[in-house]
Amino acid sequence: MFSKYKPTWMVEAIYQITPEHCHSLGIKAILTDLDNTLIAWDNPDGTEELRHWLEGMQAAGIPVIVVSNNSHDRVSEALKFLNLEFIPRALKPFTRGINQGVKRLGLTKDEVIMVGDQIMTDIKASNTAGVRSVLVKPVVETDSWKTQFNRFMERKIMRYLKSKHPDMVWQGELK
Repeated sequence: MFSKYKPTWMVEAIYQITPEHCHSLGIKAILTDLDNTLIAWDNPDGTEELRHWLEGMQAAGIPVIVVSNNSHDRVSEALKFLNLEFIPRALKPFTRGINQGVKRLGLTKDEVIMVGDQIMTDIKASNTAGVRSVLVKPVVETDSWKTQFNRFMERKIMRYLKSKHPDMVWQGELK
């Protein structure tokens, strides 16, 4: 019943995904959520650590595309200093945005991962689309009012999943 919510991997932050891990797992591109995955939802400037991570991915030839449920204007404004491609109004937990990202990259679904901080949107959309998923801890512990209900439900689903899958633990890297 909840198998679509089970992430392929769980790492504490997107920065723990390295080009070396990607290459060893056949990952050629990264799709990622925006708010509380790349940047704090209430602070769109990003961090130096994020810029360094993006530079490393770019140098390794691993494109990063943001797949967000936010509007074009919101995502464009948030990413104006990061020079990233994006897909707005992705409609997660549906597969629309994930499928658009894979198609834009011209890769197979096995060559792409989706990274996000929410199992009810990012992970479910990714798994339903047939793309490996990475759950990360939110960048900040607060959420916009739109996300608070999802977090409540997410805690219940995570408890259930962890009871059925004791291997669901936070890792320091993709394994």
